[in-house]
Amino acid sequence: MRAWLLAAWCRREGAFSFYPALLLLAPFALLFSFLSALRRFAYRIGLQGSVALPVPVMVIGNITAGGAGKTPLVLALAESLHQAGWRPGIVSRGYGRKDDAPQAVFPYSSPAEVGDEPVLLATRSGIPVWVGRDRAAAGAALLAAHPQVDLLLCDDGLQHYRLRRDVEIAVFDGRGVGNGHLLPLGPLREPRSRLRGVDAIVFNSVTEPIALPGNAPTFDMHLTAGDFYRLGNSALCANAADFAGKKLHAVAGIGDPERFFRSLKRLGLQFEPHPFPDHHPYRKSDLGFPPGEVVLMTEKDGVKCATFNLPDAWVLPVTAQLPPALTELLLEKLKNGRQTA
Repeated sequence: MRAWLLAAWCRREGAFSFYPALLLLAPFALLFSFLSALRRFAYRIGLQGSVALPVPVMVIGNITAGGAGKTPLVLALAESLHQAGWRPGIVSRGYGRKDDAPQAVFPYSSPAEVGDEPVLLATRSGIPVWVGRDRAAAGAALLAAHPQVDLLLCDDGLQHYRLRRDVEIAVFDGRGVGNGHLLPLGPLREPRSRLRGVDAIVFNSVTEPIALPGNAPTFDMHLTAGDFYRLGNSALCANAADFAGKKLHAVAGIGDPERFFRSLKRLGLQFEPHPFPDHHPYRKSDLGFPPGEVVLMTEKDGVKCATFNLPDAWVLPVTAQLPPALTELLLEKLKNGRQTA
């Protein structure tokens, strides 16, 4: 059922002629649309309170369900803004965590307790990372613990209107807006008209044009792969040639597993693909391949499997390459300063 629904969501040319059963979800999409609009209106007129933190807030999110490359973009922005003189921190929801209270994240934190992406952000960025269901509370806790931080990057949270923001960035990958319908009829969390209010749109490795409303400037982001490193031992590295002649299994529990598989193919590797749902809570049995066979995985999967002590598992890190014009635009926005609900 999940695979069928995702396939229906991703058909750009109109899903109904191919998936007429989707029409059964139309009433729920209308209800979702009404409640979403009502919620945003309540924040706009002040019926729902929003919180302005004492430092600028930059939200990196999307209007579609599922990952589109927000985490590598957050990492790249944190680095570029740090080089420009800012001292950023990162706040995130922490998908799947049971505790809603704000909590600091460290490279050694348990992904089950704080979320997989926050652990990856803490490991790669080296800057303060906090999680919490209430991003405003998480941001306030981060600032109290790290008073040197003068900018907050919010990983996801475009729809978290309780937190006021100075800059909004929407991210899209090659799936675009899918069939263009709201949940659960399609993948959209908000209507496409929401993009008229963002400050920038970033396309992650998009090869075909995506028609979007509004006049927000658009920028292309590309992910470049580094050397593989051994799961649980990042000091031990390998390249694609080191896997020649071996049976390879590619594991990906991200928003678009095919994106990882395409990266491996570009490296000239032949493998058996094993897609999993986004944020999949791995068990060691999920990766119980025969002895002598190699497992390749994303960094997001790697943080959840680090304790499995697999004999031959390797992680492929990726880094987002951003155009300088994007950083220049964001610096100008931060210089001008504005708070929106």
